[in-house]
Amino acid sequence: MPKVLIADKMDKCAAEIFQDNGIEIDIKPGLSPEELAQIASQYDGIAARSSAKITAAVISASLPRLKVIGRAGIGVDTIDVPAATEAGIVVMNTPFGNSITTAEHAIAMMFALARQIPQANESTHAGKWEKAKFMGVELYGKTLGIIGCGNIGSIVASRALGLQMKVVAFDPFLSPEKARELGVEKVEAVEDLYPRADFITLHTPLTESTRGMIGAAAFVKMKKGVRIINCARGGLIVEADLKAALDSGQVAGAALDVFEEEPATSNILFGHPNVVCTPHLGASTSEAQVNVAIQVAEQMSDFLLSGAVSNAVNMPSITAEEAPRLKPYMALTEQLGSFAGQITESAVKKVEVEYQGDVAALNVRPLTAMVLASLLRPVTDGVNMVNAPQIAKARGITVSETKTEQCADLHTAIIVTVTTDAGPRSIKGTLFAGREPRIVDIEGVPVEAAVARNMLFIRNDDTPGLIGAVGTLLGDARVNIADFRLGRIPGKAVAVALISIDGDVPEDVFVKIAALKQVQQARRLRF
Repeated sequence: MPKVLIADKMDKCAAEIFQDNGIEIDIKPGLSPEELAQIASQYDGIAARSSAKITAAVISASLPRLKVIGRAGIGVDTIDVPAATEAGIVVMNTPFGNSITTAEHAIAMMFALARQIPQANESTHAGKWEKAKFMGVELYGKTLGIIGCGNIGSIVASRALGLQMKVVAFDPFLSPEKARELGVEKVEAVEDLYPRADFITLHTPLTESTRGMIGAAAFVKMKKGVRIINCARGGLIVEADLKAALDSGQVAGAALDVFEEEPATSNILFGHPNVVCTPHLGASTSEAQVNVAIQVAEQMSDFLLSGAVSNAVNMPSITAEEAPRLKPYMALTEQLGSFAGQITESAVKKVEVEYQGDVAALNVRPLTAMVLASLLRPVTDGVNMVNAPQIAKARGITVSETKTEQCADLHTAIIVTVTTDAGPRSIKGTLFAGREPRIVDIEGVPVEAAVARNMLFIRNDDTPGLIGAVGTLLGDARVNIADFRLGRIPGKAVAVALISIDGDVPEDVFVKIAALKQVQQARRLRF
């Protein structure tokens, strides 16, 4: 029976959903990372909100049992996603459960900032009647600059348009078509947004590239008297620079729901007359708390019971119906991509993945992502199924996939073709009995082989003596051959060999094999 730790305060419906699905639970909110690390290995899943810190140490201590981390909310900055990915742990969030709530809070903060509502409220409660002191500004006709126009940002945009504001958005992933659909003007650079916006609201995640993105250099480019709202993540704004901009009047006011350090019991912006603060309330409505609890429990249950992946941040999503059908193909594409990556000796220019037969009817996006991730892994640190397409694009690698229902001689096949300066090289694989991955063709040479942990790949002249020479060198080095597969095309001069071995081939032995006169290429492979 799977077991899940609920590591944060969460609506009781989450526990009920886990239990209804036959999943055992422990509820232990408020644990430190050190305390989490002590018990993490007892669980198949950890459900968390923003308080629990799932560090690399927690993830390391959770192995080999932990399979999934679910974040009841959007931000995953409290989870070491690279460490989880490296460990093979799926990280999923609930990006839609609190989108409306957070967007509404941003709009509420904008109103509060424009009309100085918190300050006026405090003054009135104190028995004062300072009507002239609190002169506000209208939102009507003003320009709202949105940095990050995803789920939340697009909802903010729709609400602002309803207030008859003009909306300008910066988001590298916002397509022109989507911008037109939303009714916003897209700008290509954030610097183009700064001088035009009367209000600026942030809705972008905290990453290395966005940390401190709003600082002194940004403030001087903004319209004098701009008002800034941040209900996204602390750390996006350099707080010391914001205070200086407020003091100088360059920024007329700021409304902040998030801070560089939380809980924020003290901050250089506290007490400033032109700053409105709330204690990270963006997702704090009863509806949102129920929604994210339900979603994270349902998503984690589906994954633990069926292998379905929803809203994962480190791999493409796979439905409950697709998961069992895709599982053997995922293993095959990982082997094909890894094989291609390990035998490729120069920069990759193009990757083509062709799906033939039965597999062409499936959701192949996760399969292509797996090909890219395993292909790039030998030369790129931290690559996974999520970032592999972006890394390939950044490296100038063209990626294409094709589908065809026909598959000669086989019921299903996947062909990975990698093009370098030396030309194209292809690897073809299939499934035996619908579940066992096999390599069936290398560069047009038919060869049938199952992938082993340690292998030797040899492309050689099709002349006598190779098998004996390789066998002798491995035997003399006490390296046992588990399987020896050959492929050749009669009448042609080239052949290939795939040799499964027990353990690694010593460097000096490998050098001797590579130096054999028949050998065109030799590579040690590890899967």
